[in-house]
Amino acid sequence: MNKILIIVLLIVVIAGVAWSVFWGNKEPLVINSFEDCAKAGLPVMESYPRQCKTEDGRTFAEEIPEKITYDNSTDDLIKVDLPYPGAVVGKLFKVIGQARGYWFFEASFPVKILDIDGNMLTSSIAQAKDEWMTEEFVPFEADVAIPPTYIGPATLVLIRDNPSGLPQNDASISFPITIEY
Repeated sequence: MNKILIIVLLIVVIAGVAWSVFWGNKEPLVINSFEDCAKAGLPVMESYPRQCKTEDGRTFAEEIPEKITYDNSTDDLIKVDLPYPGAVVGKLFKVIGQARGYWFFEASFPVKILDIDGNMLTSSIAQAKDEWMTEEFVPFEADVAIPPTYIGPATLVLIRDNPSGLPQNDASISFPITIEY
């Protein structure tokens, strides 16, 4: 009888230790993002962007970083502070950033806004806010006015002013924005 009691107690202790090692010491899973959902093995809805739903009813969407497209350019030639790629903007907004002095001609360069099909919605001129005859970065601003009837995806394009007309001097950057209000 004592042997049976010792064996039962030993099995209970081993089971308790095994439970503690495999299940008892884990911290509760906290889900605060799409990545947490995916790591937890929750079902992912095939949508764009992908989404997952937690057991408590919260929904998380995959974050897709918007990218700047450089055409014969780099971020060492021009930087846009506002709006940022993927931003939601209104019908009137400012484009603010800095560009190397040789991006300008007569202290300005063109800015275009294209609709989802690549048609021009509007254009503007970015103006240097400081001395532009330098190779250093020069701050710039452009006021943009979108036609009142347009709402939806758009592309902001900043174009290096190229008075020579030589194709090797053409350069631009572009990125998506959304016009909403």
